[in-house]
Amino acid sequence: MRYSQNWIRERDEPCISLGEPGAFDDRHVFAPCVAHESGEYRMWYSGSRAEVAERVFALGLAVSNDGVHFSRHTNSPVLKFPDNTHSILTPSLLRNPDGSVLRESGKLRLWFSSCDFPSRDPLHTLHESSSQDGTSWSDPSRPLLENVYAPSVIREGDRYHMWFTDVGEEPWCFRYAESINGVDWEVREEPVLKLNQEWEHQRLFYPTVLKRSAKFLMWYGSYSNSPGEEMTTALGFAKSTDGIHWAKNPGNPVFGPEPRHDWESHYTTSQSILQLPDGSLRIWYAARLKPPFVHKYFAIGTAKLTSTSPVGPLD
Repeated sequence: MRYSQNWIRERDEPCISLGEPGAFDDRHVFAPCVAHESGEYRMWYSGSRAEVAERVFALGLAVSNDGVHFSRHTNSPVLKFPDNTHSILTPSLLRNPDGSVLRESGKLRLWFSSCDFPSRDPLHTLHESSSQDGTSWSDPSRPLLENVYAPSVIREGDRYHMWFTDVGEEPWCFRYAESINGVDWEVREEPVLKLNQEWEHQRLFYPTVLKRSAKFLMWYGSYSNSPGEEMTTALGFAKSTDGIHWAKNPGNPVFGPEPRHDWESHYTTSQSILQLPDGSLRIWYAARLKPPFVHKYFAIGTAKLTSTSPVGPLD
């Protein structure tokens, strides 16, 4: 398939693959959350052992000098639930509108979803944690909201803005919430994005939002609607002037699997996107092999969109 944004993969291998046998992430890795501070890239991600139905994710940490080649931090995993049954899913740092990390009182703030997969309870809840150094995190907060998956959070002025996947019923959609403190959230009643393009199938998931040239930009995932590709994912793109009313790119999808690479031949989403100093964008995304899904998620890759690449109606 030809994609309408020219994201360039700079290597044939993933940034992060499954951990060594016995490691906390030896079966599943996904949901990268990347920050660039003091010349270093740090990637927090969800990693798990066990069969798909019994998986319990903890928060891993990997570091890099170039954003392409990562190595695991010696303290990884850096955050998990004390009960060892709830998962740390889809971590999202507090960010400035341009996507750069935003510290408050010197601390990182992290929101994430959680679910107890082994109990077969489908409820996903939103939680928060904070850290000074990115390796020692406060215990997960109480549930802040229900049916929340894959939050994306920015602060603009004195307001916190969050877009998330509502997994309370099918088909999944995106909702918007606002807060004055990042703890108490007011959720807008109507979804802000729903299934309505031909390529989209079953669900929308993993919104990633940043702001550039006074416009909100969103990359998001969906399953493919092409025959024989129902469980293959790709990314769409949308833009908005207010963060609530969105216009999808008519050329969607804009990024998807690379058939030449077995490790990402089927699934490329649960992404993190940063704007680099030269105006280009870098994406980190989870990937997996074709079925059967022994590994729910298999690796994390990266690609770059240069500031001169034809990207469609970005700005």
